[in-house]
Amino acid sequence: MILKGRGLRLPQNDDINTDYIISGRYKFKIQDPVELAKHLMEDLDPNFYSKIKKGDLIVAGNNFGCGSSREQAPMAIKYAGISAVLAKSFARIFYRNCFNLGLPAIECDTDGIAEGDELELDLDKGIINNRTKGKNIKISPIPKTMQILLADGGLVEHFKKHGGFALK
Repeated sequence: MILKGRGLRLPQNDDINTDYIISGRYKFKIQDPVELAKHLMEDLDPNFYSKIKKGDLIVAGNNFGCGSSREQAPMAIKYAGISAVLAKSFARIFYRNCFNLGLPAIECDTDGIAEGDELELDLDKGIINNRTKGKNIKISPIPKTMQILLADGGLVEHFKKHGGFALK
């Protein structure tokens, strides 16, 4: 699987919690995931949603997705048109929720990625090609189970496709 897009950075790099991703004031008020996505990261950058082009990748530091374990945070990211989140590390529940929803959460060294860098993420080869800088970045391997879930569009779509949890 190859994903292409620009790197999008936030004013805060580490410890971006789920309330920064989607504010608690919207989590239960807005049920439509497309509408919810319009409020993505607005407490960190009120113009963040307007900067997104379909396929872009969020670039962050350590402990991305810490805080509450609600699925609205990765859902808002996915429905905003973001193709993947790149971070040095993720909160474990957030990480799992991403794959359950079919959103790649990629652990890698993000220090060399600047705002607007053109990126090509190759999940099969385990690299990110920073096309702007002409450099490759190795990513932490994604377990085969998670790759299958991503290919199927997430856990629910996987169950629909296979009539259960089938790992072939």
